[in-house]
Amino acid sequence: QVQLVESGGGLVQAGGSLRLSCAASGISFSDNAMAWYRQAPGKQREFVAIVRTSGNTNYADSVKGRFAISRDNAKNTVYLEMNNLKPEDTAVYYCNAFSPYREYWGQGTQVTVSS
Repeated sequence: QVQLVESGGGLVQAGGSLRLSCAASGISFSDNAMAWYRQAPGKQREFVAIVRTSGNTNYADSVKGRFAISRDNAKNTVYLEMNNLKPEDTAVYYCNAFSPYREYWGQGTQVTVSS
């Protein structure tokens, strides 16, 4: 069975930092690109960051320079380090794994940034 399990969400004040983790099982982790998406109340789900199998990364303009995505293939885990958090970063954050053939999603973890 395939599982993506996010952790590390919580409540933080504006300007603070959080580190999210997503542990994957049941997939060939190194063959999958890993990405983070988020969905705020009343809004569409949006792309946040991706790290490809090569290690190359891309970010949404709204988080560029503040967030960093990384992967540890030995631990089958992808991370999202979030710095200088803003209230508009408040959302449920979802982990995504994809290859040319399949796509999987985690259950999400809540991030709340207070002003």
